[in-house]
Formats: sequence, C-alpha cells, structure tokens
Amino acid sequence: MKRNILISQPVLGDEEWNAMKQPLETGWVTQGPLVKEFEDEFARKHEVKHALACTSATTALHLSLVALNIKQGDEVIVPSFTWIATANVVLYCGARPILVDIDTSTFNMDPNDVAAKITKKTKAIIAVHLFGLCADMDLIRECAGDIPIIEDAACAAGAKYKDKFAGGLGVLGCFSFHPRKSITTGEGGMVTTNDDALADKINMLRNHGASISEEQRHHGPRPYILADFNILGFNYRMTDLQGAVGTIQLKKLNQFIEERNKWASFYNEQFRDIEWINTPVVPDDCRHGWQSYVVMIDENKSPHTRNKIMELLQDKGISTRPGTHAVHMLNFYSDKYSISPDEFPSSVLANNCSIAIPLHNKMTEEDYEYVAAHIKDIT
Repeated sequence: MKRNILISQPVLGDEEWNAMKQPLETGWVTQGPLVKEFEDEFARKHEVKHALACTSATTALHLSLVALNIKQGDEVIVPSFTWIATANVVLYCGARPILVDIDTSTFNMDPNDVAAKITKKTKAIIAVHLFGLCADMDLIRECAGDIPIIEDAACAAGAKYKDKFAGGLGVLGCFSFHPRKSITTGEGGMVTTNDDALADKINMLRNHGASISEEQRHHGPRPYILADFNILGFNYRMTDLQGAVGTIQLKKLNQFIEERNKWASFYNEQFRDIEWINTPVVPDDCRHGWQSYVVMIDENKSPHTRNKIMELLQDKGISTRPGTHAVHMLNFYSDKYSISPDEFPSSVLANNCSIAIPLHNKMTEEDYEYVAAHIKDIT
C-alpha cells in the first residue's frame, strides 16, 4: 500500500468534540462566553492585554488596518514573499501595498529594503513572521520610527522573539487558526494588542460597529435596547463553536511546538550533509513556532529542479508544497502595478526554490524517517 504523508494535518479529538457540546446544547453558537474564554486564554498565553477573535487572519489584518485609519492615498509596507492576503488587506482599505524583498535565510522581510521604501505616505508596516519564525523586529522598529507595525503572525502562535511572544511585538498582532496552522478552529483569527483604545475600536469593528456586544444586549436588563452604531463595521465575529475548540487547542500549543521542534531538529541533522538543501535558520534568541518546515533547494547543486524533486517525493507518497508565493509574480499584482520579477530577486528565488516538507503532530517517528530517507535517496 502506497504511503500518504500529508503536508499538514490538524490534531482534533474527543476533547474538542466534547467542548462543542455546551454551545450545541445551550443554543448559544455565535460569539459569546466561549469565544471570550478563548480570547482571555490566548491573551494570557501570549502575554498581551487584549485578544479579540474574528473569522480569519485576513479579517484580523483588515480590522487592524481600519483601526489605524489606513485609507486611500496611504502606503503600507509588506513583504513580497507572503500569502496574498497580507497585500490584499491593504487594497481593501483603498491604500497601496509597497512590496519589499526578503532575506532568504529566514524568509522574512529585509529591514534594509524596508528602510529604502519608507516615504511620507507610509502609514503602517506589516511584518510577517513567516512559517512561524518572528521577523527581526528590532531592526524593523529602527527603520519604522513612529510608523505603527502590525505583526502578521498567522503562522506564529506561541513563537517568541527575544523572550517576548509574537502578538506583543508590534502595535497589533494577527493570528490564524486555519487547519494548516499549529492550532486550529477550522477557520478563525485573532487580533492582539496592548492598546486599550485600539482594542475597543476593533471590538466594535468586528461586530458591525455596534457599541455593545450581542451577549451584553441579550443578557442585559432592558431587552428593548438595541446597540447604537457610530462607526462603519463588519461581521467578522467568531462562533462559540470555534471558541470552544480553540480553548482546547490552545492548551496543547506548547506540546505541539515542542514536538515540531524535535522533528525539525531531526530533519536538520538528516539533511546536514546534503549540499543542495539549505535548512531553516533559527536565531538563538528566537523560538520558532514551526507552522511549516521549509527548505531552499540550490538548483546549481541539486540533481534536479525544485519541481522535479517535489514530483519524486509525491510519487513516494510524500506531500510537499512551495513555501508560499511571491506576491509580485501573481497576475493581479504584476498587471496592476507593472512589476518586473527582477525587482525582488530574493522573493523570486524563494518562490521558485522553496519546499515545505511534512511537519505536523499526527506524523509518527516512522513517517519522519521515511521522509528523510527518501529525500536523502534523491540522486
């Protein structure tokens, strides 16, 4: 029987199933007390004052930009090598995403290119912690000055930079709970901040701009009161079904990261003598969240192209993916802004030569050994 090792697979079981019984039995399935519990635990875990759940990391980023009053005519700096949502949310606000190149050793934005792209129109910087490794926030802060930094921490739940958790490194942090992330609620996101005013604004924005929550309105002593609406908002609320699952998943986060770190170290050791594989770089002062294990293929030394290597592994039942894509090479952005691939050479290299190798908490020791052995056998 052919092996089938998935690129990612969430760990969900009886605890998550049982946690959903409460909202199903009470009938309170929209945002309510279980979302609040998840938010409180997430904030405590990441050592921030506020955590506000929403429908995805994309909507978390959108809420963050709107809360910072990003509008038409503004510029927001984002890395070119990232999931498309990081750039799309800037356009949702009518602003322009200003792309910067990356450092291929970390896959995160190059602070030197950030410094070169800042103008009087720059109103925010979105620093992506790609694959779970925090961006070099100290250098980015030096470049930014008073410009607010939003962390795209979609991949970085539980990750750390210099003993401080992702989500508390910028003015706002944005997380994802998509099934490819280390913990999941199916779909879902979270905004973190230590700023009380921003937290209040995001709380309203995610609920149509309402001045009070649905839970407050339903449980209050005056049932005839409807919320007032002083700002234009959105329906970006998380459900209590997701909140129930999220709280259980969060309790397992440390264990998940420790297991992934162990097997990432195993991969590093197995691939150490393969001259055509560049393994992930993790600075000593960072805790990688290991949403993905992504290597770079040196096609000048490798026996095959990146794509051929992926096909060979697929034939052995080993799923792989490119790390992510270079935004400026996608048709919408290249057409809209007439961008040449040559403008962001490191992002192009990562686009063409990165491979995400299976790393998740449902893999067995035998699975990891199988993956490593077949990569080492490639000639």
